[in-house]
Amino acid sequence: MKAIFDDRQWRHDPKHFMANGVIKPCPEQPERIARLTDGAKAAGCDFVAPKDAGLGPIAALHSPEYVTFLRNIYTRWQRIDGAGDEVIPNVHPANRSDSYPKSAVGQAGYHQADTACPIGAGTWEAAYWSAQTAITGADMLAAGERAAYALCRPPGHHAFGDLAGGFCFFNNAGIAAERLRTSGLRAAILDVDVHHGNGTQGIFYDRDDVLTVSIHADPARFYPFFWGHADERGTGRGTGYNLNLPLERGTGDDAYLKTLDTALERVANFGADVVVVALGLDAYEGDPFQGLAITTPGFARIGAAIAGLGIQTLFVQEGGYLCQELGQNLTSVLTGYEGA
Repeated sequence: MKAIFDDRQWRHDPKHFMANGVIKPCPEQPERIARLTDGAKAAGCDFVAPKDAGLGPIAALHSPEYVTFLRNIYTRWQRIDGAGDEVIPNVHPANRSDSYPKSAVGQAGYHQADTACPIGAGTWEAAYWSAQTAITGADMLAAGERAAYALCRPPGHHAFGDLAGGFCFFNNAGIAAERLRTSGLRAAILDVDVHHGNGTQGIFYDRDDVLTVSIHADPARFYPFFWGHADERGTGRGTGYNLNLPLERGTGDDAYLKTLDTALERVANFGADVVVVALGLDAYEGDPFQGLAITTPGFARIGAAIAGLGIQTLFVQEGGYLCQELGQNLTSVLTGYEGA
């Protein structure tokens, strides 16, 4: 299996993170790249650099207003007297239809959902090349590859069309799915991250041309809280094209795999030619977020089950945070898929 990564993705180095009112080091560290690279190589992956497809595939899902914000906000922020090293919002609109301010501070509040997506000097470049990594993976499948792994960092599934959040800036999995769709393939997104892919859901919620399915820890008491509940099925033309499968905290391998069967049945019944797997490894029992309890062998079972669909597969990296087994868990998923 080919793997895709660009060294410019190292340049996003967030420092700020707040949990329960306490400021802590950000869990989305560049070191994740090294561990995931080792895991992919252990699975037999050969790495290639992404091609630059330009802003078009990104702007197919993200508004030009939002792209302008991400591209320029760090430079603008540095002009504020006494500003911090990172762009971090401190005020938010009550609704997306509220007025759009001229102020950099106001726009940060409009375009950043929380304090878990600080924007630094290297964020734009890293997010851009993370998206290009996913786009190149999509193009590989469109050219006939059975499977590919896109080491996307920063991740993407909490990013809406005009809103960053939860470590995410561009919705890499969604961008890849849209690229595959416009290549003539019928694409489904299967999100196995411990957190619900709320940005992905939001982008496709009123559409019937891309299926979105997410298995995640129950958001009633877990991030992202406001999205990811089982009754969220889509709206308008998209009704019935979104499936959320929330699980109790601490759910382990067997119960998870049974739920995965339900998710894969929905993908099959959509008639998908290709599945984009939003691959969060933070469902692991030892992950710092402690949402679910998947074991390292359990990830191999997940990979094998996905392979059982018998369709092309693009793995797009989402979460999975620093623990000793992070790379091993990636190896497990990919070898489970390849060996099925």
